[in-house]
Amino acid sequence: MAELIADLDPARVRANLEAARADVATAAQRVGRDPADVEICAATKYVSVEGMAALAEAGVAVVGENRAQDLEAKAAAYPGAFRWHFIGALQSRKVKVLLPHVELIHSVASDSALAQLERHGTPETEVLVEVDVAGEEGKAGIAPGELGAFLERVPVRVVGLMTMPPFTEGAEDSRRWFAALAELSGERGLRELSMGTSQDYAVAAQEGATIVRLGTSLYT
Repeated sequence: MAELIADLDPARVRANLEAARADVATAAQRVGRDPADVEICAATKYVSVEGMAALAEAGVAVVGENRAQDLEAKAAAYPGAFRWHFIGALQSRKVKVLLPHVELIHSVASDSALAQLERHGTPETEVLVEVDVAGEEGKAGIAPGELGAFLERVPVRVVGLMTMPPFTEGAEDSRRWFAALAELSGERGLRELSMGTSQDYAVAAQEGATIVRLGTSLYT
């Protein structure tokens, strides 16, 4: 397991955040998009509870956590400091824990999670459905061909889709998967697209991302 980051420099995080916003703006404008339509979500899986203070000081507004217990602890330590998203693999037994804290869950992809959302969700609960656009063996996500039927079973508000494309060395290699997710979303009139990480977020912005999830590029 990677070591948690506790000694972040707020000035560096702020500079990295501004640079990322500039990259998003350039990418979006090239395809006629409004840069304001792309939100940066800081992935905090490897940021310690103490390190979150630097993010708040740097002006980070939206954070995405991968583990329910970590999200719960960090939200308790920084009440009102951030808007919380859950971006990790969603365990059905953690749905009840997450819902009081998050404005959006990015990774709904199982019927067991749907059962817990039906039990604990409210009319205000919003989620994204994770799609395995590349059809990778053993990877989380709904197959594109099964998406319509799955969406019909979701008992809360689905506002968009999320994907993690296959690992690649080049950002351009992710473009076709981002485009495929955007097409699936457009066919269903969904407004949010969570796609793109530190290595390929500019490409994601060009292909319609409304949320990009950045970790390493904000902290180094």
